[in-house]
Amino acid sequence: MIIYKTEEEIELIRQSANILSQVHGEIAKHVAEGVTTLKLDSVAEEFIRDNGGSPSFKGYNGFKHSLCISLNSAVVHGIPSKYSLQSGDVVSIDCGVFFQGFHSDSAYTHAVGEVEPEVAELLLHTKESLYKGIEYAVAGARIGDIGFAIQSHVEQFGYGVVRELVGHGLGKSLHEGPEVPNYGKRGQGMKLQEGLVLAIEPMVNLGSRHVVQENDGWTIRTRDKKPSAHFEHTVVIRKGKAEILTTFDYIDKALN
Repeated sequence: MIIYKTEEEIELIRQSANILSQVHGEIAKHVAEGVTTLKLDSVAEEFIRDNGGSPSFKGYNGFKHSLCISLNSAVVHGIPSKYSLQSGDVVSIDCGVFFQGFHSDSAYTHAVGEVEPEVAELLLHTKESLYKGIEYAVAGARIGDIGFAIQSHVEQFGYGVVRELVGHGLGKSLHEGPEVPNYGKRGQGMKLQEGLVLAIEPMVNLGSRHVVQENDGWTIRTRDKKPSAHFEHTVVIRKGKAEILTTFDYIDKALN
């Protein structure tokens, strides 16, 4: 179901997204060798609740944590554990915040210590593709334009674009219509209109696009066991230029 938001509702999502962006900044301060992924999860939940929100993911379809933490060849939906981060790891941190009745959703993939140059480039180009897609999140464009922009950017580097998992609308529900694939054809799909709020989230693999689900029922991993990257923003469709509600500025500040 596709639900267009009023300016009042967008303002509430903006407030949710501001908390979420700050959460990512707090997490970034703790992403380091020797830190467990459960520790990152507890940092996130405490910050969200201290700021009047609740974790969107906790309890969602039975998920028991505040963060999806996906390591190395895990694409998305990884479960926090007692695993301690090691130099050379890449770790995707996906988080949602529910505040004043509305959800926001954002993800960022961190490099831990020294990673292989080809992996660092995967992260860079996947992050670039997010913004390439957002350039087409404007009134009058089509869903396929977003996916085409992401796909054409990353495939030039030989990467695989995951097809089984997609971005989505969001608002009072964490997942609303429409689906936003990270691949597609120009001019295809639903026409975008002002007031639509989307989570755009490229999931890009160093190797092939194919993925498998782990026995835990959650974790999605690359079939060839090569690393994957995931970046996500919550955006509003506007005329001329999308409005990005989440920001990586707090992460950049923490890392620098």
